[in-house]
Amino acid sequence: MKIELKLDDGAVSGPGTTRANKTGAWRTFKPVYDDDKCIRCALCELYCPEGCVAKHDDGSEKGIYRPDYDFCKGCGICANECPKQAITMILEEK
Repeated sequence: MKIELKLDDGAVSGPGTTRANKTGAWRTFKPVYDDDKCIRCALCELYCPEGCVAKHDDGSEKGIYRPDYDFCKGCGICANECPKQAITMILEEK
């Protein structure tokens, strides 16, 4: 089923195009996770406004959480919401 949406004048792009536009390139700070401190509560995934934090299989029962740096804008919300301070925002090296 194909859904067509009519865009008003001034629209920049159609729906569904954000996955094609990697928006993480202009990030100034990036989140770095400390797996030893992380309790796998998933608050980083829940609060990420870009939806780019996801659980990855590290071979353990709980898995680990990581951002997709192609889309992470470095807002720091994940680090702010982490109850164990397991996420540190570091200056992005370009």
